[in-house]
Amino acid sequence: MNKTLAVAAVALAAVAFGGAAQARDQIRMAGSSTVYPFATSVAEQFGKGGKFKTPVVESTGTGGGFKLFCSGVGPDFTDISNASRAIKSSEVEMCTKNGVGDIVEVKFGYDGIVLANSKKHSRYTLSRKQIFLALAKTVPVGGKLVANPNTTWNQIDPSLPNDKIEVLGPPPTSGTRDAFLELVMEPAAESFPEPEGSEEERREGLQGGVQQPA
Repeated sequence: MNKTLAVAAVALAAVAFGGAAQARDQIRMAGSSTVYPFATSVAEQFGKGGKFKTPVVESTGTGGGFKLFCSGVGPDFTDISNASRAIKSSEVEMCTKNGVGDIVEVKFGYDGIVLANSKKHSRYTLSRKQIFLALAKTVPVGGKLVANPNTTWNQIDPSLPNDKIEVLGPPPTSGTRDAFLELVMEPAAESFPEPEGSEEERREGLQGGVQQPA
């Protein structure tokens, strides 16, 4: 059975029929919270414009959407997965294992990641390396990975203000968070000398933060 993967949802109606479950008269889609408002708007327009019911749209996060999408085919599973990142090879493997084949990816647009701080605090420019040292669960010290000791920005660089490191961001199921790890945290981690420990331990160090993003 063909299924449709939507990276963004500006024109989901154009592809919705291709993934509709045969034993159900209503399209179901789930995934990215970033894409959710766009998908909802398109679903409503789709419902108004013809004889078919308005599609059901759920906000589960990109990872949660792929999990539902790749769990199987039929009326109990979603037809479209909204995502703010590309599907991972591990997710494709899960789809294949559960009989979900011929996945079609349709790109409708691009989103961006912005770091912003309150007007109450100082304005400063941060490098990827400094961001990594602020947010990583573990950081390299003396050739070893240790629990991140940094709690204020000036501990990372004396030129930065003595502000407490507090970061709010999307949860681990978010595709935007995945993109942030790929675009910022992973390249920054590679700029340090290779620390001791397994690859799994080094990768785990990228996932957390001084304060877990909410």
